[in-house]
Amino acid sequence: MRPIDLPRLKKWFAAYSAGFYLNDPEYDRPLRLKVAHTRRVCENIVRLGRALDLSQEELILAEVSALFHDVGRFRQYRDYRTFNDSISENHAGAGVSLMEEHGLLALRPETERRLVTQAIAYHNAAVLPEDQDPETIFFMHLLRDADKLDILHIFAEYFNDRDGRPDKTIEVGLADDPAVSPRMIDALRARRFARFEDLKTLNDFKLLQISWVYDFNFTPSFQLLKDRRHIENINKTLPRTVEIEAAVKEALDYMLQSAGG
Repeated sequence: MRPIDLPRLKKWFAAYSAGFYLNDPEYDRPLRLKVAHTRRVCENIVRLGRALDLSQEELILAEVSALFHDVGRFRQYRDYRTFNDSISENHAGAGVSLMEEHGLLALRPETERRLVTQAIAYHNAAVLPEDQDPETIFFMHLLRDADKLDILHIFAEYFNDRDGRPDKTIEVGLADDPAVSPRMIDALRARRFARFEDLKTLNDFKLLQISWVYDFNFTPSFQLLKDRRHIENINKTLPRTVEIEAAVKEALDYMLQSAGG
């Protein structure tokens, strides 16, 4: 069987996403952000895949999962004006349904379709299913790492350049309050990632993102996280308290150790 026609899928994605623009800079900006995010996640996953010695066929499957991991966001934004799944819909599941609706992988073997759609379906899940085979779990982990690397890039830049111009889409309606919820600190000290439903303030959101260090899966992922300094840059925008500094230091130590020193 011929390999997946990746250029054709990229053209489809470009045309589909462009169809949601209204030529209104304010409305279109979050959509363009998602297109740029998708491009960078594709770049991340290929870079990670090469570092992990994936075959060319596996690299293509990985990139397809990255290409469509947020495709459900466009309809979500049009229908709900938000990227907050908790008050709209699960964008991952919506993306899988969209791929099936348009038959994007209809002619591919079931094994390929399953790897791609399962990786997409669980890229934003708090817990991965236990009934998956090792190869599927591997692709799930790979997409989650590639995605989180770029989300951290986006937020590190945003928080450091915010300058009193909050973006409601990015901040998902959280209060810009100096307070920090104890559950965020507890999650970091327990070396687990925090839960979205526990967020109360923008500082909680920053700590949640830092806690993602405990959900990375591969040495090359930690190495990129270390080199790009996303955790350090988000930390610069947090209040300087003993509890926060201790929790973030532990997260940074874990990152350095996992990156190989």
